[in-house]
Amino acid sequence: MTRKEQKEEKASADTKPETEKKADGKEEAAAADASAKDDKKTAFFNKKNDKKEKELQDKIDALNDQLRRQMAEFDNYRKRTDREKEQMFSNGEANVIEKILPVVDNFERGFDTVQDEDKDDAFVKGMQKIYSQLQKELTDLGVKPIDCVGKPFDPSFHNAVQQVEDDTKESGTVAVELQKGYMYHDKVIRHSMVAVVS
Repeated sequence: MTRKEQKEEKASADTKPETEKKADGKEEAAAADASAKDDKKTAFFNKKNDKKEKELQDKIDALNDQLRRQMAEFDNYRKRTDREKEQMFSNGEANVIEKILPVVDNFERGFDTVQDEDKDDAFVKGMQKIYSQLQKELTDLGVKPIDCVGKPFDPSFHNAVQQVEDDTKESGTVAVELQKGYMYHDKVIRHSMVAVVS
């Protein structure tokens, strides 16, 4: 090999690494660019995915909130209808009792007219048994008479229709009960008709 050939070979050997270095550098730069682009794409899609995920989570939260509200609304509706049914039943019962009270009054008026010698009569005893049974059923339903004679007049329970003079009782006291009043549980279904001491 001549010197000239050796120089050329050496020159080509020296230039090869530079071109390889340049190629390697270009490849690394291209890889870095590609990696940066991939990172940008990934970041873009991650942002997109995060945004979609947040939107979906917001929708889920909104639907859960709506479901909770609807369940609470339904529960309130159920309780309200139960109360209304109970109140309607109670009002219906009170109306029926109000209609039965005059029958009770008539029994009492009838017993007041019975003479002492007729109290042992079978008919009177039968009527007393029916009256007792009626009173028991009313008591079981929660109906009780209002106790008023000798007590202070109270417009919540008494209906004053007359004033009387009585030196033995205080003024404003109920002297005579003209018609019995009744309560159904804690509600007055008929006020006592009374005469009050003036």
